[in-house]
Amino acid sequence: MSRYWSTVVQALTPYVPGEQPKLPNLVKLNTNENPYGPSAFAIEALRGEIGDALRLYPDPNADLLKQAIAASFGGIVPSQVFVGNGSDEVLAHVFLALLKHDRPVLFPDITYSFYPVYCGLFGIDYTAVPLDEAFQIRTDDYLARLAPNGGIIFPNPNAPTGRFLPLSEVERLVAGNADSVVVIDEAYVDFGGESAIAFVARYPNLLIVRTLSKSHSLAGLRVGYAIGQADLIEALERVKNSFNSYPLGRPAIAGAAAAIRDQAHFERTRRAVIASREALERDLAGLGFDVLPSAANFVFARHPDRDGAQLAAALRQRGIVVRHFQQVRIRQFLRISVGTDAQCQVLMGALREILR
Repeated sequence: MSRYWSTVVQALTPYVPGEQPKLPNLVKLNTNENPYGPSAFAIEALRGEIGDALRLYPDPNADLLKQAIAASFGGIVPSQVFVGNGSDEVLAHVFLALLKHDRPVLFPDITYSFYPVYCGLFGIDYTAVPLDEAFQIRTDDYLARLAPNGGIIFPNPNAPTGRFLPLSEVERLVAGNADSVVVIDEAYVDFGGESAIAFVARYPNLLIVRTLSKSHSLAGLRVGYAIGQADLIEALERVKNSFNSYPLGRPAIAGAAAAIRDQAHFERTRRAVIASREALERDLAGLGFDVLPSAANFVFARHPDRDGAQLAAALRQRGIVVRHFQQVRIRQFLRISVGTDAQCQVLMGALREILR
């Protein structure tokens, strides 16, 4: 520990991102990347920005992208859209702008592990609310009359479990917390869930955060966004313009806008991932795995007779990387990203060999 570190840095426990191994012939199923490439229109838009214009700053408001996002959802206008350098940056601004209050933030005990990291970074108190025995969110645990709070955040579908909270329960949770902001992190919603964006017009305390990394195959471009009523968006803009007025470069703005407009590519790849996930769930169950119902582009599974860490290590020896977590409740699970059908077949062949 350096004597030059601030007290904030000394107390931090940073987020650990999924491994990006540099191994030959790797079957990489650990970071929930889309197995299919981005829209050809997005690639062309990116190429169009590579030239003399790079000497100029990008549009700090990213109006082209905001307009494309708003147009892709009925009833949304650009003033209800905030964009940032990946949804992780958007979430960071959310924690500082909307979730830093005297009362604790609530989120599930098993969820995206960046949430407690942001609380540590910004000095926010939080309470981790246990999922039930089936690893589902219990709406009643989050109602303000039972659990006064300074805000609520959770992914839907949840990560790493993949379980989806029905919109009827989402609405009950939002309506039951009218005095605090409810943030729904919809990073994976396009693979089997339903977006809560339609509720934005009705509830001024609702903010939806989304990313183009998964469903639009743009993890390498780093583009995320939030949708909410204008006063929530203004709070995020105030933080952003106190931190970095130009979070998205010219290529990112153009490429992301083109990807959003290419609905045909989005639908084709989304449906391919869903079909592969459903086949993978059946195949894993056939090998005796307990597989949680998933609405995401990954599955969360455990084998009753095999240790999760040992299974992950055995797969790695065969050039297949999946995600294993150390939390007590889920240490026997593997989170497996949905790859191409060929990658899934390689995975299943390796698991059959290991289990024999």
